[in-house]
Amino acid sequence: MNLHEYQGKELLKRFGVPVQEGIAVASVDAAIDAAKQLKNERGTTIWVVKAQIHAGGRGKGGGVKVATSLDKLKEKAEQIIGMQLVSPQTGPAGKKVNKVLIAEDVYYGKEEERKEFYLSVLLDRERKKNVIIYSTEGGMDIEEVADKHPEKINKEWIDPKDGLQPYQARKIAFKLGLSGDAYKNMVAFVTNIYRAYVELDCALIEINPALKTADNKILAVDAKVKVDDNALYRHKEYADMRDVTEEDPTEVEASRYNLNFIKLDGNVGCMVNGAGLAMATMDMIKLAGGSPANFLDVGGTANAQTTEAGFRIILADPNVKAILINIFGGIVRCDRVAQGIVDAYKNIGNIDVPIIVRLQGTNAELAKELIDKSGLKVFSAIELREAAELVNKVIAA
Repeated sequence: MNLHEYQGKELLKRFGVPVQEGIAVASVDAAIDAAKQLKNERGTTIWVVKAQIHAGGRGKGGGVKVATSLDKLKEKAEQIIGMQLVSPQTGPAGKKVNKVLIAEDVYYGKEEERKEFYLSVLLDRERKKNVIIYSTEGGMDIEEVADKHPEKINKEWIDPKDGLQPYQARKIAFKLGLSGDAYKNMVAFVTNIYRAYVELDCALIEINPALKTADNKILAVDAKVKVDDNALYRHKEYADMRDVTEEDPTEVEASRYNLNFIKLDGNVGCMVNGAGLAMATMDMIKLAGGSPANFLDVGGTANAQTTEAGFRIILADPNVKAILINIFGGIVRCDRVAQGIVDAYKNIGNIDVPIIVRLQGTNAELAKELIDKSGLKVFSAIELREAAELVNKVIAA
């Protein structure tokens, strides 16, 4: 689950991570009030208006602006709130900005006394260790830095059972070229960021930039925090942080039925039980010359309700030209899924895209009988390759 910048910063502050302070608002009037509050509490006379969307590259799309007066701040807030922000990470459709963060200015003092860094923590699945990625080239597109200057990307791997060792935090601060108070503050910054990553059950914490201010403080100017969905049951407070307006509506609907769904760009809707089988099904569709429109795993407890929900979610995509149902009856019985297909068809009404069904395993013969007697216009297949090839034939017909 992705969090907004202001939400991520609030979580990091619990672990002693210094951040660029700010107040999230949803209206221009509230933006002015927030600016006045920062002026009274922190002496801020220059503010940064930052669009709050789940995507990077906001500045490139006009979603980050500096205001040097309250009149300017009102003007900037009016420009950003409600805009359809298009950045390199949003795609051409962009995302609507519903909130902005009114933040204090932390770029005070002489420019040569300031320095921006990049820092992130995530899991390296290949090494089965957490890794801290860091660079002196903060505030920039890290992918571009990695492509053009790979020597400027550093990594420090941490064994989860041992945790971050003090010498590793010191090593990071040293390799970033820091000394004195800035060095000490970076050691504490790295230590607290890693502690937050572990205790908050994060999938990613990315700070870009982490700023060394003119007076040697280390601050998180931006914060991209993604929490592990599998750990949400341990953090009930995260439910209030979820912003469904930032998510694909079909994925939100799927979550209501505990369906594992990811929307893709193809034209073949997929309904499969089991993540591994779903991946294999999508691969086979590609090998047969097709293109999957989604990843949909109905899981091992599929029933008529979840099957119908899966149908509705797939059919909500206008790009879908055919649906491939691939069920291996192990935990879930094939006849149970077949009945779900029949019930869904009757409840939804006429489904005007061809349906290819491959049911193998427990009660597969009974399932075939249920579908055959239902009068549904479906195509059956025995082998997965046969099913994938049949999909392309019926689309082309």
